[in-house]
Amino acid sequence: MVISAILKRKGAQVVSVNPDDTIHQVAVTLAQHRIGAALVSDPRGGMLGIISERDIVRGMAGQGPGTTQLLAKHLMTRSVITIGPETRVTEALALMTDRRIRHLPVLVGNQVAGMVSIGDLVKARIEQAELEAAELKHYVATAG
Repeated sequence: MVISAILKRKGAQVVSVNPDDTIHQVAVTLAQHRIGAALVSDPRGGMLGIISERDIVRGMAGQGPGTTQLLAKHLMTRSVITIGPETRVTEALALMTDRRIRHLPVLVGNQVAGMVSIGDLVKARIEQAELEAAELKHYVATAG
């Protein structure tokens, strides 16, 4: 299974924040959308980075109580790891494991086509395993 199949089911909507949004505003956005990360985009929609719950926690550990007034551009991850729509789910999972990340923006050229989370990928793998098990059971039941 490839990433485009996941995006087809879940949709390609990606939540973005502005680099000058406060961390409090970012936290509100993440909570409202029930997500763990958002892209940080320039006014034209170009990706500047990604900000996750982990980035916020690290900021709080280093900056203390004033963290909520910092700007997204101060805590975001600038070096964003991305994948393409034809990346296999197993490859994306391996990349997430190796890099210890939970979200991968999906790019077509320079355009963001969606974003997948570790939860999206695990769900897809479970569904695929269940389908394969059902097909194998059917094959065994009808092969004799």
